[in-house]
Amino acid sequence: MSQRDRGASFLEWLDERLPVAKFLEDQLLKYYAPKNFNFLYFFGSLALLVLVNQIVTGIVLAMHYKPAAELAFDSVEYIMRDVNWGWLLRYLHSTGASLFFVVIYMHMFRAIFYGSFKKPRELLWLFGMVIFVLLMAEAFMGYLLPWGQMSYWGAQVIISLFGAIPVIGEDLATWIRGDFVIADATLNRFFALHVIAVPLAIMGLVVLHLAALRTVGSNNPDGIEIKKNRDLVGIPKDGIPFHPYYTVKDLYVAGLFLTIFAWIVFYSPEMGGLFLEHPNFDPADPMKTPEHIQPVWYFTRFYSILRAIPSKLGGVVGMGTSIVVLFLLPWLDRCPVKSIRYRSPLFKIALTAFIISFLGLGVLGTKPVTETYTLMARGFSVIYFSFFLLLPIFSSVEITKEVPLRLTESILPLAKREGFQWRLIEEGIAALQHSPVFEKIKGLLSKLRGNHQGR
Repeated sequence: MSQRDRGASFLEWLDERLPVAKFLEDQLLKYYAPKNFNFLYFFGSLALLVLVNQIVTGIVLAMHYKPAAELAFDSVEYIMRDVNWGWLLRYLHSTGASLFFVVIYMHMFRAIFYGSFKKPRELLWLFGMVIFVLLMAEAFMGYLLPWGQMSYWGAQVIISLFGAIPVIGEDLATWIRGDFVIADATLNRFFALHVIAVPLAIMGLVVLHLAALRTVGSNNPDGIEIKKNRDLVGIPKDGIPFHPYYTVKDLYVAGLFLTIFAWIVFYSPEMGGLFLEHPNFDPADPMKTPEHIQPVWYFTRFYSILRAIPSKLGGVVGMGTSIVVLFLLPWLDRCPVKSIRYRSPLFKIALTAFIISFLGLGVLGTKPVTETYTLMARGFSVIYFSFFLLLPIFSSVEITKEVPLRLTESILPLAKREGFQWRLIEEGIAALQHSPVFEKIKGLLSKLRGNHQGR
C-alpha cells in the first residue's frame, strides 16, 4: 500500500468516528454567505485572530508571572528584561488587548449599521453582548496583574464602586477583593479568573455565537434574508460559498491587520500612554495616589458616564445601564427595515449623534475632572441614553425606502447615495480630477507605466 493510500485510509477511518471532513465541508464549502460583504464584515474573523493571540501569549506569560503582591511587579520586569523574547510576548499581549476592543467595537457598530441584531438574530446579538461584558471583565482583571501604580489605584476605584450598592455593597466589595484592601488575595483571585475561568467562558460563548450565526445565516449590507430566495437545488441565489471566496479575503485582511499590529508592537507599544500608561511603570504604592486616575481607553466612555453623575450610586447605576441598554437593542428598534441604507434620515441623524457621543465620552474619560469636561460628559451622556429611550418611538413611525428583492453593491457608489453631503463630496472629487495637479500626477503615472512595460 502506498503512502497516499495509507493516508486516505486513515482519513476514512477518522471520518467514520469523527466526521472532521464533513464538518469542514458544512462550515466552509456548503455555508453560503451573502455575495456583497464589504470591509466591515472582516472584523468578526479579526476578533478570532486576536483571541488566539491573547490565549497563546497569555499562556506563555503565565509561565513566568508571579501572582503575589511582593513579586508581581518584579516578575513583569523579569519577563521584559530576562526572559527570551519576553518583551515581545508582553507587548503582543498588551497591544492585542487594545486592538481586541478596536475590532469588537467595529464589529458591534457594523451590526447596528446593518440591523444584524434584529429578527432572527436576537440570540446572536445577546451571545455577542455577553462576550463583550466578559471581555471587559477579563481586561479589568488583567489590568491589575502588572501591579503598577495605575493598575492598583484603577482597581481600587472600580472595586469601591460596588460599595455604593445599598445593603450588600460593602460586603460585596470585600468579597471581590478577598480582603479589606486590595492585596495579595485580590491579585491571586484575579489571576485565576483572568487565566482560567473567564477565558473558558469566552471560548464557550464564541462557539455558541458561531453556532447561532451558522443557524440563522449572516446578515448583509442590504439587510435581505438570502435564504428566502433559493434556486432549484436549494442554494441561495445571492449566496457564495464561504470558502474560498471569503477565506481568501479574510487572509488578505488579516495580513494587513498584522502589519499594523506589528508596527505598533515594534515602534509604539505604549501608544503615548494610551495602551500602557506611564504611571504603570512604577510599582504599586498604597501610600501614594496618582495625580489623575483613569482606566484604559476602552473603558473610558463608561467611566465618563460614571463621573458625569454627582451621586456615587447614580453613577454606578448610569454606568451599568449604559451597557444593559445594548442588550435590549433588538426590542427597542421596532423598524421592520434592517439596513441603514434604507432607514429614514431621522435614524441616520440619531445614529450619528450616538456615535459622536460614544467617541466624545471616550475622549473625556481620559481627561482630568474639570467643570467644563464634566458638563460636556453630561451632555454626551444625555445624547447616549436619548438614542435608546427615543428609539422605540421614532423607529415605529419611520418612513423608510423600499428594500430591494435582491442584493445590491457591497458599497453604494456616490451617485446612488442621497444627501447634500454626498453631492458635495462628488463635486469635490470631480473638481479634483480636472485640476492641473491631478493631470500632472496622471501623466507621471502613465509615463512610469510605459517605462515599466518597455522593460
